[in-house]
Amino acid sequence: MSDFIDATLAFPAVIFTFLLVVVIGYWIVVVTGLTHLDEDLAWLGLSGVPAGVTLSLLIALAWFFSLAGGTFVDSTPLRVGVLVLAVAASWFVTKLLVKPLRRLAPAASPSRHDFVGLPCVVRTGLAGNSFGQAEVTAADGSTAVVQVRTTGADVLKRGDKALIFDYDAGGEFYYVMPDERVS
Repeated sequence: MSDFIDATLAFPAVIFTFLLVVVIGYWIVVVTGLTHLDEDLAWLGLSGVPAGVTLSLLIALAWFFSLAGGTFVDSTPLRVGVLVLAVAASWFVTKLLVKPLRRLAPAASPSRHDFVGLPCVVRTGLAGNSFGQAEVTAADGSTAVVQVRTTGADVLKRGDKALIFDYDAGGEFYYVMPDERVS
């Protein structure tokens, strides 16, 4: 057991041993629900999977490769070579592993701003500057009934087609205007 600990604390594995401890700490925090990391690592060619998963794979593999390679060499220049090879090999293997994981990653959650620019149909008797609801069809084909308001003197009737042009986060409603593309 002491040989294993010595190997994990020897160069180059010691670099990734520290990072592996950080990764384990990160996953403890994620499992307890305190935080999560949703960024994407497209700049490394590792897109489509949350950064927490990708970085965990990258660091764990680099640690393993540097630990395994470091046990076979004794000189510092060769250990530097092991470090470079461990980083390159971990990136390559992580890239291979991320491809099938992309299918398991959840799609980006829709935002209320996704409706801006879409047409809608008024569903209440009237839609004006203080009240109204309209039905909008999202890009995925699902529909939603949303709160809408007009600006100025525009008043829309049930069945009128309108265009959503802005979202008011404070009031949680969309600004609409008559859709002049339809007669």
